[in-house]
Amino acid sequence: MTARRDIEAITERIRQRSKAGRERYLGRIAEASNQTANRSVLSCGNLAHGFAVCSPSEKLALGADKVPNLGIITSYNDMLSAHQPFETFPALIKEAAREAGGIAQVAGGVPAMCDGVTQGQPGMELSLFSRDVIAMSAAVGLSHNMFDAAVFLGVCDKIVPGLVIAALTFGHLPAVFIPAGPMTTGLPNDEKAKVRQLYAEGKAGRAELLEAESKSYHGPGTCTFYGTANSNQMLMEIMGLHTPGASFVNPGTPLRDALTREATKRALAITALGNAYTPAGRMIDERSIVNGVVGLHATGGSTNHTIHLIAMAAAAGIALTWQDISDLSEAVPLLARVYPNGLADVNHFHAAGGLGFLIRELLDEGVLHEDVQTVWGEGLRPYAVEAKLGVDGSVVREASPRASGDEKVLAPFHKAFQPTGGLKVLAGNLGHAVIKTSAVKPERRIIEAPAKVFDSQQGLNEAFKAGTLTGDFIAVIRFQGPKANGMPELHKLTTVLGILQDRGQRVALVTDGRMSGASGKVPAAIHVTPEAVEDGPIARIHDGDIIRLDADAGTLEVLVEGTEFALRRTAEADLIGNEFGFGRELFAGFRQLVGRADHGASAFGTA
Repeated sequence: MTARRDIEAITERIRQRSKAGRERYLGRIAEASNQTANRSVLSCGNLAHGFAVCSPSEKLALGADKVPNLGIITSYNDMLSAHQPFETFPALIKEAAREAGGIAQVAGGVPAMCDGVTQGQPGMELSLFSRDVIAMSAAVGLSHNMFDAAVFLGVCDKIVPGLVIAALTFGHLPAVFIPAGPMTTGLPNDEKAKVRQLYAEGKAGRAELLEAESKSYHGPGTCTFYGTANSNQMLMEIMGLHTPGASFVNPGTPLRDALTREATKRALAITALGNAYTPAGRMIDERSIVNGVVGLHATGGSTNHTIHLIAMAAAAGIALTWQDISDLSEAVPLLARVYPNGLADVNHFHAAGGLGFLIRELLDEGVLHEDVQTVWGEGLRPYAVEAKLGVDGSVVREASPRASGDEKVLAPFHKAFQPTGGLKVLAGNLGHAVIKTSAVKPERRIIEAPAKVFDSQQGLNEAFKAGTLTGDFIAVIRFQGPKANGMPELHKLTTVLGILQDRGQRVALVTDGRMSGASGKVPAAIHVTPEAVEDGPIARIHDGDIIRLDADAGTLEVLVEGTEFALRRTAEADLIGNEFGFGRELFAGFRQLVGRADHGASAFGTA
């Protein structure tokens, strides 16, 4: 009951803080709905351009506003495993729309980049900004004002948050998110990680490393570890933007196709032309956002969402803060162990009972808001199910199992892996930061050690190769924030720091950059804000300064006398190398406009 009261109190706090912004937002989408609920506002010339390639019967129906028209926003490309399955989705959606008496058109495409391809490369500096580009690209597609609802085809890291921002910006339209699902299980993630470490130590060759990576990332679908991509799918389901049970069904299966057809028909059913009008901007409210944060904590999800959820909420006029996220962590236990928080992958999680089991456990204990609206209708309880294929090829749903199929992967509420969530916010004289605790052993969550300061991840990796990273230390990697260079993920540090920790050294990371959902066993205080380029305290740390990171107490401190530390000159870095090449010059405006990490690292401002 205490957890339930805490959830309610935090939700009410968010509601009161957001009241003015939320009212303005709801007023805007009400006005948009009045102006755009049908195509009668378009001139004949507008309409002729909009349905020029449609069939005669479709032109007649669209011109007379007789049937709902569904806009498809797709992130398809055939280079990236998570997005390749979307190639066949538009045709399937159009067919399902016709069967339901509607029409569907591809409204536009959005870029979809893969952090796995750009890790450690210059292109990674565009990754976070791509979220806002995706939102704008989707807005361009929907701006034609031809649509009564939209379906969004997206899966991975920045794509889904960007699409959510777009869906909420066009909040007068119903929005259904349609996933492609995870790839089937390949080489276990922990075995892949071992080969990476052997390669970094010179004990394995490039051919062995490539073989291991290829066996892990081997086919269509999202990567199977629980990073940002799969955290996205959890969020879409627990926030009611997926149909129930849709998140973790593999691509290319009859059930996956059946779920896509069903989602299409549901999107058409909730337009203003029907009896169940469900505009996305009204559907997603403070309770939905809190449910998303609860799900993130309960599953040990991606640290990236401490940034994305704030930006997503802001798009609906809701002011979510890191303090809200941190306080919710204290009320929500960790119920899932999926790599890097355990050895299982998302397919094992799904087989053990998946989101249906987890949602039911959280609902029964009152730590999720049940009284929300979803694309499926009223209440979250209908999501406590498992989707299966019926004998006629349609989707049927059964109540989620009462017992977990594997309690080492998915625990019931009263056998939680830890009493608090998988993420925590740190505060102290270095500002604020985020740490993912779910993958870090309890005995490693407190470390006090001298700083080794670098202005890039390359600097630390070179020090490792030179053999100078000896003894216990806390690596400080600065000038990696959104204004400095777009806040790239620093995964090249994961292997090196893991090797040193395995050798018996006590090590940790402090950075104003990101590590994402793949943050692993080394304690990492990330997203430090204010960032170094904004004269944040991280820019005043010297080599040898003692830093104390206490993930249990939620503190991050440099143990230097206060006056001395305040009077230090802030370091400067030559960032000219981050400004050109691989398209980075085109994003100079983003680096100037972007907000702080704890405000969503957005170019669009805050709620």
